[in-house]
Amino acid sequence: MIYTLRHRTTYRYGKPVRFARCSLRLKPQDGEGQSVLASAVTIDPSPTTALMRRDYFGIEAVAITLDTPHTTFSVEALSTVRVERRAPPEPESGHPWERVRDAVVAARDLGGRAPVHFLFPSGRVPLVPEVTDYARASFSPGRSAYGAAHDLMLRIGADFRFDAKATNVRTPLAESFALRAGVCQDFAHVMIAGLRGMGLPAAYVSGYLRTVPPPGRPRLRGADASHAWVAVWCGEGWLGLDPTNGVPVRDDHIVVVRGRDYGDVAPVDGIVSGSGKQRLKVEVDVIPETETQDFSQPGLALVG
Repeated sequence: MIYTLRHRTTYRYGKPVRFARCSLRLKPQDGEGQSVLASAVTIDPSPTTALMRRDYFGIEAVAITLDTPHTTFSVEALSTVRVERRAPPEPESGHPWERVRDAVVAARDLGGRAPVHFLFPSGRVPLVPEVTDYARASFSPGRSAYGAAHDLMLRIGADFRFDAKATNVRTPLAESFALRAGVCQDFAHVMIAGLRGMGLPAAYVSGYLRTVPPPGRPRLRGADASHAWVAVWCGEGWLGLDPTNGVPVRDDHIVVVRGRDYGDVAPVDGIVSGSGKQRLKVEVDVIPETETQDFSQPGLALVG
């Protein structure tokens, strides 16, 4: 499947912002069943500086600064991506989880993408004893790592309620777990904490999920949303699991960035120098090649 992706973020400020520094992580990832055919980022107002950089974990970001006073700041990413993944394995296939756990700790690879970096607590994913106990019910002795992770995914999907008003981006993991409610970010963080608590490396994946409009209804522009799911290391590679929807990752999922938690992969973050209130609007479109849509935005300067 080939997709056209559009992700537009707009900030409106009550008073002029005189300086801003931001990091943009909006380019989809090459590899593991997908390839980027084209990608561009449009920024308004035009940044004073723009620098592409890659951190230790291989995450690409565009670092920009703006020193022109402005009351509106918008970033739009347009990409074309081909997705063609292998079918996920059978749920109970693969190495026993105890063997995977021990092999990760014994491995000598400390490179940025080594699984061991995704084993320990991170800023937004502490190890919570209650979450580890919850995960342990899926990890019977000798069960495959993928089978246990798959079962944990299904349990979270069944036990947790999707509720966009229950949490926000700053809600601690322990609180969302106690509520048994939240959004995809919360579902992913809880599952990652459970897997790490059992000794399996787990990563937070930020990307997009193709949605299908009701029969006979047109796709609404900007009605899709960014999405988050989990990648678990099962001994011979990363396998994607989506606890929000209770499904393995297939061709409907498009990966943008994989990190230790949301803090590593936020699409847009940074600081601004200003004293007024701000409003944020995010529009996302995931359009298969069988559909067309006009995303032209005249007057904006393309960067990188």
